[in-house]
Amino acid sequence: MYSHLHTALLLDAPQPSIGTPIFMIVGMFVVMYFFMIRPQSKRAKEQKAFAESIAVGEQIVTTAGIHGRINKLNDDGTVQLEIYRGSFMTVDRTAVSMEMTAAYRKKNDSTAVTAAK
Repeated sequence: MYSHLHTALLLDAPQPSIGTPIFMIVGMFVVMYFFMIRPQSKRAKEQKAFAESIAVGEQIVTTAGIHGRINKLNDDGTVQLEIYRGSFMTVDRTAVSMEMTAAYRKKNDSTAVTAAK
């Protein structure tokens, strides 16, 4: 009697669907795309646009933390920085940090406003 009851319960149990695991895997990839891949590629595009828009005379900060003023933009994708009067350094254009330069400019702008008061 027990075996018949057990068999009857197993026959009435819902069978697992193959679509559920596939849906979960696809859902994971969608979440990874929107939270990891897309923002990273957007940030890379912004960094590239920033590196292409820098001009002579601007104060910048490199990814290594070197502060300087752009003295010359070279054709080979490098930038000549004046880090001290008469002291020059050549760095790759992609080494200019968008975030660190923005933070430096914001800090100097707030310092200039405070000094003017």
